[in-house]
Amino acid sequence: MQRILIANRGEIALRIIKTCQRMGVETIAIYSDADESLPYVQAATKAVRIGEPPVMKSYLKGEEIIRVAKELGADAIHPGYGFLSENADFAEMAEKDGFTFIGPDSETIRLMGDKVASRTTMEQAGVPVVPGSSGGVETIEAAARIATEIGYPVMLKASSGGGGIGMVKCHGQTELEKSFASVKARAKAYFGSDAVFLEKFIENARHIEVQVFGDSHGNIVHLFERDCSIQRRNQKVVEESPSPFLSEGTRNKLFETALKAAKAVSYKNAGTIEFIFDEDENFYFLEMNTRLQVEHPVTEEITGIDLVEWQILAASGEKIPLTQSEITSQGHAIEFRLYAEDPVRFLPSPGKINAFSFEKGNGTRIDSGYGEENTVTPYYDPMIAKCIFSGESRAIALSNATKFFDGLTIEGIKTNAPLFKQILQNKDFTQGNYTTAFLNEAVLKN
Repeated sequence: MQRILIANRGEIALRIIKTCQRMGVETIAIYSDADESLPYVQAATKAVRIGEPPVMKSYLKGEEIIRVAKELGADAIHPGYGFLSENADFAEMAEKDGFTFIGPDSETIRLMGDKVASRTTMEQAGVPVVPGSSGGVETIEAAARIATEIGYPVMLKASSGGGGIGMVKCHGQTELEKSFASVKARAKAYFGSDAVFLEKFIENARHIEVQVFGDSHGNIVHLFERDCSIQRRNQKVVEESPSPFLSEGTRNKLFETALKAAKAVSYKNAGTIEFIFDEDENFYFLEMNTRLQVEHPVTEEITGIDLVEWQILAASGEKIPLTQSEITSQGHAIEFRLYAEDPVRFLPSPGKINAFSFEKGNGTRIDSGYGEENTVTPYYDPMIAKCIFSGESRAIALSNATKFFDGLTIEGIKTNAPLFKQILQNKDFTQGNYTTAFLNEAVLKN
């Protein structure tokens, strides 16, 4: 593999480019008119304008991206995360045109991208799933009947959804009736399908995922867990590993279950199995993300493994470089997603970054797609950087995070850095006592 087209932008494009440079692999970047001045465009071996700023006119133009890959002689396409990364049709198009798609095959993406189909597959494999509908729910009458059977509160979800979009918590039938049509309409608008299903809402839940990795030789391994319970609007804000919640017995059972899930679909390349936990450490399959996760640096920091390098090697037909027993976890790592947004209302705050400076101390890694004088536009996700902190212990990692945010300077836009300071000062958080309701109940209400 000598030349990879990166079908993405910003931070993750730059992240992939850095690994490719180290491996001696050329890169092709694509950019919209809004992104021409961003660092990743200058860092790539070649860069090509893909279209106007709106995603439908640029980063979601699958056929145009394939055309550019052909024209510039790419061997492979790396989709990053978001955009077309879990689009089975795009992966299939790349495969048929002779490109190596750096991720699982299109068939696996299609299966696991359908929340109902993936749930059924996991049930058949003996993986525990959250109590809910056995398939899609077509009518409000059927939804109300199932909700009564499993008990309120319930989560109404888009079958093809992700990123917290198309999810509504309903405490009773009145809420369910009010939400049903709107969730179906939102699902149709965002994902092209109005299929929805129901799941029991787990009270005082933890959201914990397992990084898995497979190759074309039948090898599948896990690279430990990440606790993603600090969320707002069902979107992850802070992720860490190891989880401060799990006992060793439950942790080992979790890894066994995650591997069972990955083997059930003969998984290849990087993927993540997501689980929801109740207060008693019972856990249930939520979904599988068939791509590299935003929070993958957490795993890289505790294992010392470059997951993008592994992706490229596996896509090239090589075996996973390490066996399960050779993969070890050292210390603790935690990631904070720094966004250009109002820290109170959580609304995007686009604008020009006039100043962006910080002290990069020990145990500090900053993955950013922006620099000073760059503009965060309203067209894309407003994440400025992923701030990852590590240390021999959780306390040291948190101390490194506190020092960083105390010394961080960003001017020209609002960010959610003040929220991170609140989190880091919260006793429940520092003691590891938090759930998915933490932000709303312990921080934002104050």
